[in-house]
Amino acid sequence: MSGSRTASKRKKVAGFGILLRYRDKDSAYGVSRPTAVKLADTLGVSETQVIHFALAHLAKQTLPRYEIDNGPLTDEQMDEIRRLQPTGRMKTRERLF
Repeated sequence: MSGSRTASKRKKVAGFGILLRYRDKDSAYGVSRPTAVKLADTLGVSETQVIHFALAHLAKQTLPRYEIDNGPLTDEQMDEIRRLQPTGRMKTRERLF
């Protein structure tokens, strides 16, 4: 009876999990279990948290932090911007670099 109570109190998983297979040896594309354990011990967190930290770091490093735009402005848009600028008050530049 106590077994079913424990099962009902378990935290529900929000989505599907993934299977992580550690590499036999460390490389640029994976780490071994001993390395993950060392990282967890060094950081004072669980192996799961090490994986989340690594993925968060990779996402921050790799994914854009802004919404992708529609490309360069059209000639009509540039003409409208030039028309709306007050004359003589600012220097304008077409390119930043």
